[in-house]
Amino acid sequence: MMTSWAWNLKLWIANLTVFLLKAGEEVLVGGQAVFEGVMMRSPKSYSIAVRKPDGTIVVKKDYLPRPADRQALWGYPLLRGIATLGQAFTLGVRALRFSTDQVLSGLVAKEDPSKGSAGAPREVSTGMMAMNIVVALSVFVLLFKFLPLVLATWLQDYFTVMQGPLAFSLVDGVIRLAIFILYIVLVSRIRDIRRIFEYHGAEHKVVFTYEAQEDLTVDNARKHSTFHPRCGTSFLMVVMLISAVVYAFIPFESLAMKLLSRIILIPVIAGISYEIIRFAALRKVTVLEWITLPGLWLQRVTTKQPDSAQLEIAIRALDEALVLENAAAPQPVAV
Repeated sequence: MMTSWAWNLKLWIANLTVFLLKAGEEVLVGGQAVFEGVMMRSPKSYSIAVRKPDGTIVVKKDYLPRPADRQALWGYPLLRGIATLGQAFTLGVRALRFSTDQVLSGLVAKEDPSKGSAGAPREVSTGMMAMNIVVALSVFVLLFKFLPLVLATWLQDYFTVMQGPLAFSLVDGVIRLAIFILYIVLVSRIRDIRRIFEYHGAEHKVVFTYEAQEDLTVDNARKHSTFHPRCGTSFLMVVMLISAVVYAFIPFESLAMKLLSRIILIPVIAGISYEIIRFAALRKVTVLEWITLPGLWLQRVTTKQPDSAQLEIAIRALDEALVLENAAAPQPVAV
């Protein structure tokens, strides 16, 4: 059985990857890959389907009201983007924890049947999950905020053309993008993360099938592409472009203040990026297609061709979410 530290490492990598790839679009139908499963969302519900080591499928589903439905404040421009992205990340972490619990408990039961449903299954504790998220966010700041800033500052000492704030910010953004691509390529070589990328491909195929108004079957899903324009990687390209522009207006000279401002501005940039994508989508702005094109290219790494069993999981997750979405009146759901 896989050791605890190895699972913690992979859970940390998965959390960081989810944080990087979660899109801030207003959800129609979409989802996220998790360990041996898929989480699917409709506008007001979600469902997580996971295949355990013994081949059985477990499902967790519930209603998910939009932030603006719970508090009108989150419906205002900029704030709605922050709330949408925050909800997407929170749900993504919840889905990862559920899938990890199911896989780990299944492995325990497989090794020792006496520890099955009658025993205490191995799970990710709340404290462990919280620590995992803290570590993932800390590494995010280190890799994608601090390191690009340090490297750009170092290069500025050798190239006078970088003395201007815009040139410095653009170089900083290029370095950040290079680090991100290198990170994605490296983690894709980890077997369990690669499996997540296969489920990511399954998620996209099933969403395409739904959007084409075809029956949700494995055969129908198999013929569709794994590259979807509403994937979080496309949103990320917009975020990086907006970041380069916003950072150019930061008046601070010291490294510490530049770093602090970059951290503080994360939700602001997310909100601006959300509004730009929303505006472009409503008015069919062609330039957005060019901006998000690198995100589609990057999906060659973040999505892989799924097998039939993985497509089955993605279909089950979407089916369960749509059952709740189509329900006449929300009722508590037993998990």
